[in-house]
Amino acid sequence: MNISQSHPTPKIQIPVLYEDEHCLVFNKPSGLLVIPTDKNEYHTLVSIVNQQQGLPQGSLYPAHRLDRDTSGVILFAKGKDCQQKLMEFFRAKQVNKSYMAFVHGHVAEPRGKIRIPVKDFHQRKFARHLPAQSALTHYEVEDYYKNFTVVRVMPITGRTNQIRIHFAKIGYPLVGEDQYAFRRDFALRFRRTALHALRLEWPKMDGKGIITVEAPLAADMSNFLKQHKGENT
Repeated sequence: MNISQSHPTPKIQIPVLYEDEHCLVFNKPSGLLVIPTDKNEYHTLVSIVNQQQGLPQGSLYPAHRLDRDTSGVILFAKGKDCQQKLMEFFRAKQVNKSYMAFVHGHVAEPRGKIRIPVKDFHQRKFARHLPAQSALTHYEVEDYYKNFTVVRVMPITGRTNQIRIHFAKIGYPLVGEDQYAFRRDFALRFRRTALHALRLEWPKMDGKGIITVEAPLAADMSNFLKQHKGENT
């Protein structure tokens, strides 16, 4: 049975940022899982975009993942073969990713590298049994506000929750963080983890050039900056 015929069409519309014969790039809203967990959720990004594009489920495949809270650029392949090729680009570190994050406090160094091992897992119940793996994050400060810093983040490795863990470990957890820091320890409040996938670059399938796609800062993060206008230093 075609799943798109057995469920009502979701009211949400996911913006398309780019399309060619191999892939589609969407601007993911926060609050959506990319793929179902073991609870077998239906209302996920993968089900919505297949249905939105008028395709049977299993036509578009994510080439990478974003956390439920994270908004922004996400790359989908048209078919399994394209997915495998795009995922190979990620494994070979041929994909450049840039995020925008708001972190508590004033980051001391205007740019730097965070190299702290991270447990890379998708099934949390097995996390305690997995060894930590090397993880590297580059960052640059974009702006300082009274109680937080705006940083552009470039993860070199792609461990689960890497950005959130790394900034918490160096004492600047993301605004809205509730897993790797205690919200009650900070005056600032945000309804989600303040992290946005801003830019993605990857090789063309024919090897002749690079594709670059950007997503405008999510509205809730943009509004947060407006609310604190005049506090930047």
